[in-house]
Amino acid sequence: MEFQKDNTFFTGRLKSVTYAFKGALKLITTEHSIMVQFSIGILLTIAGLYFGITTTEWLFQTMAIGLVLSIEGLNTAVEKVADFIHPNYHERIGFIKDIAAGAVFFAAITAIIIGLIIYMPRIS
Repeated sequence: MEFQKDNTFFTGRLKSVTYAFKGALKLITTEHSIMVQFSIGILLTIAGLYFGITTTEWLFQTMAIGLVLSIEGLNTAVEKVADFIHPNYHERIGFIKDIAAGAVFFAAITAIIIGLIIYMPRIS
């Protein structure tokens, strides 16, 4: 069966959004690291409502949550492709996966710093 691309603007975009939504649901429901980070994002959203953070703080918090979830999603994709290509341990595949995990680490540290800047003055 040959795959035919939908070139019409509206239905093509609608299909793209549908695939993206399905991918996001797969990440949230199957990947433990995303589940944890998504839960932290929900808790921080509740904290933002409770503490009444400013519009600017909402922007930074939303960007931080989105950054971590996005980079973690890319990391998961890299890991899945690497495992598909080379299911057994291989030093070079391990190196690639470590680099992808390092990107998540940078995003998470950035998000933690943003969270501390927003919430430390309110907590202390």
